[in-house]
Amino acid sequence: MKVSKDRYLHVFGFVVIILALFRCAYPEVASHTSVSPSGETDTVSFSDTITTSDILQFGNPPVATAPATSSSPDDCASSRFRNMPHPIYSVPHFQKSFPDSQSVHYASATRWGIKAVKNRHEAEKAKSGLVYIGANPYYDVDNLRQSIPYLVPRASCLLNDIGRNFFDSLYVKGIPLHKIIVTSALRTRDDISNLKMKNGNATENSCHLFGTTVDICYNRYTTVSPPGAAQRRAVRNDTLKWVLSEVLRDMRDNNRCHVKYEVKQGCFHITVR
Repeated sequence: MKVSKDRYLHVFGFVVIILALFRCAYPEVASHTSVSPSGETDTVSFSDTITTSDILQFGNPPVATAPATSSSPDDCASSRFRNMPHPIYSVPHFQKSFPDSQSVHYASATRWGIKAVKNRHEAEKAKSGLVYIGANPYYDVDNLRQSIPYLVPRASCLLNDIGRNFFDSLYVKGIPLHKIIVTSALRTRDDISNLKMKNGNATENSCHLFGTTVDICYNRYTTVSPPGAAQRRAVRNDTLKWVLSEVLRDMRDNNRCHVKYEVKQGCFHITVR
């Protein structure tokens, strides 16, 4: 049946008026929703990445809140999954997972590092090619006696990423935030000589001479708490060590670094690649 132009315009106008009245009566129909790849709608934003402002302001990882009501059982299951902490797997065996030898570390250290310096005076002159690591929101630096808090830019970037990924891992696993602690960085030849008097494992060909290598202890961590906050629940150092080992394994698998598990020194010996 042929429809005239006037009749078409009359019907179209009538439909528009009906839709406008329906929208006024039910405004929630027009609210913004996002559609996931699976076709589910969601009006709440979740994030698995914690920011520096979260660290400085809260100390504890923020917790995402699920919608008060769900329209279907699938929505309920999806909300529960989002709020479920990720499990901690650690690595199968620390020494087998981080077996990189001294020769492997040394090859990367001499490739990416500065020329080894004899003493602190020469180190001062070499600082133009180094980055100061003494202050960072993602990690703490110990009271260094046999080294100084400087690294080449490539190694500084690696250390920053390790600290940030450690925060992210703690966040998604529902563990209160803690900082890793750097116990050794750039060393001079004088530092190595003094260290050999106390530590028989110290070597003349230390990778620390080139500003490419850091030691991160696995049995001490700094708790992140806002000023005046209530006492935090205790987290075992072994738990934090397991999370840190996952982070280092991923960084090593991505060819970012070499890692050696030091038993006697209580640290992960890490050299940038």
